[in-house]
Amino acid sequence: MSFLDIMCCGFGAIILLMMISRSSPNTSPQKAMEVSEHPTSGSILDKQKELFALRGETNVFNRELNAKHEQLSQYNERIARLRRELSEINGKYNASNTQSTDYQKQRGKLALAQQQLTDEMKRLQASLGEQMNTKSVGGVPVDSEYIIFLIDTSRSMFDYAWNRMMEAMTQTLQIYPHVKGIQVINDQGEYMFSSYRGSWIPDSPARRAAIMQRLRTWNPYSESSPANGIMAMIRTYNDPDKKVSLYVFGDDFSGDSIREVVEAVDRYNVDPATGKRIMRIHGIGFPTIFSQPPKYQSSAYRFSALLRELARKNGGTFVGLDEFY
Repeated sequence: MSFLDIMCCGFGAIILLMMISRSSPNTSPQKAMEVSEHPTSGSILDKQKELFALRGETNVFNRELNAKHEQLSQYNERIARLRRELSEINGKYNASNTQSTDYQKQRGKLALAQQQLTDEMKRLQASLGEQMNTKSVGGVPVDSEYIIFLIDTSRSMFDYAWNRMMEAMTQTLQIYPHVKGIQVINDQGEYMFSSYRGSWIPDSPARRAAIMQRLRTWNPYSESSPANGIMAMIRTYNDPDKKVSLYVFGDDFSGDSIREVVEAVDRYNVDPATGKRIMRIHGIGFPTIFSQPPKYQSSAYRFSALLRELARKNGGTFVGLDEFY
């Protein structure tokens, strides 16, 4: 039995030695059970490079995104500004429509007043026909041998109605093929040709052409009140032996009193010997003031009232135009 114990212990020792010798570091390395097909260190470097590249692209995208946000903000500001401008334009458009409606109403009133004046002019011409036995063109007596043009040279006339006024003057000259004398002044009594002050410009085609040419740029100071010019012409040219017509072209009357002007004309434009009127007075009204706010339009009504009364009393005609261009 002891022999068997010794043999077993020896055999176990041999086995133990064999096992220890297999795991000893001095022995040759054993083959690993599994080997990676790709080196681990190389894969980590590649992943790090991809990570850095992605971070770079992310920074680029972030910058582009910020730029897009700024551009979007600018677009939003521009849209807001355009909306404000559109709102202002709509406001002006609505205001323009309101003014246009007021203007149409004023034109309607002017047309009605013109029709009433036309009817009155017809009655006036009928009543004067037997007394004066004159020729007329379109209801306007054209028997005069001398004609005076009194023209309002105010800013409103010169800027807005000047071409229309020149057309009216040309048409007036056409109904007088030949007269003995012509004179042109402004509403303040300033002469177009100072060399003919107090006298008459001889009538000829060349003289008429010179008047129209000078009239294109003639713009002396004006107070928009024909009263001064009317009285100056009546005092200077009230010759009972001459047939004179005074044409007043204007758009408003800024004087203090219509009655004072009418009464002054009544005193000076009468032949003491016969009691008849010496000078015919005609008027043409241009509605430039009706393009302005209503508070400024009263002067146009006052001009119409003044010239209507002067024409009625002094054998003339008043015409209110419904357009000034």
